[in-house]
Amino acid sequence: MDIKILVATHKAYWMPEDDAYMPVHVGREGKQDLGFTGDNTGDNISLKNANYCELTGLYWAWKNLQCDYIGLCHYRRYFADSHHGSDLDAKKAAIFHKADYEKLLQSYDVILPKKRNYYIETVRSQYEHAHNKRDLDEVERIIAEHYPEYSDAFAKVMGRTKLHILNMFAMKKELFDEYCAWLFDILFELEKRIDISSYNQYEARVFGFLSERLFNVWLEKKQLKVVEADVVFLEKINWLDKGWKFLMRKVKG
Repeated sequence: MDIKILVATHKAYWMPEDDAYMPVHVGREGKQDLGFTGDNTGDNISLKNANYCELTGLYWAWKNLQCDYIGLCHYRRYFADSHHGSDLDAKKAAIFHKADYEKLLQSYDVILPKKRNYYIETVRSQYEHAHNKRDLDEVERIIAEHYPEYSDAFAKVMGRTKLHILNMFAMKKELFDEYCAWLFDILFELEKRIDISSYNQYEARVFGFLSERLFNVWLEKKQLKVVEADVVFLEKINWLDKGWKFLMRKVKG
């Protein structure tokens, strides 16, 4: 199986040796060479990385990479066996190998990370508390105008409390190409309609944030056969800090 799992990175970092993985330096244009494949060759949007995050790597792969199956992980996050330990070596050992992807993709259309549950918030209200509401509203209008057949799926996803995040996946390249054509058409139109010149560095990542929600909308509409897998994070997570920020967003709106 000809499969490429992109590993989006913006810094030098440990990478799995399995040949399924392809480290991609996202936002490579104008940056120091890390020794990885850059997203700045051929047809690319590498210079938009500050606003599009890992999507600059996805766009590059869509336009320039040939393979039968494709996926995305991050330099600190990988699909992994659920029975992994807490130390770094155990986490690395649990990371999926090519054979793990091949086995799952023979039976499923898409491999996804397990959903995040917001519990006390819907997907819509969580975005509105964490980001700029008007951007999500504008995306909804664009879908109604350009892809009205996706409006019901958008409403369903926004009304739920669970969401596949991180933009992680593995699927057939032809499905990926279809998704990218839909996604980037929406985001490029949104880019024409909103002014982000006053956004801080975090909020300027708006197109990356919105793509996580849009991926779920596309999946809802397509009704593909999906399988969820664990995600291993190679660094320690400060759950207290994450919880506090979540509560502050809820309180302050």
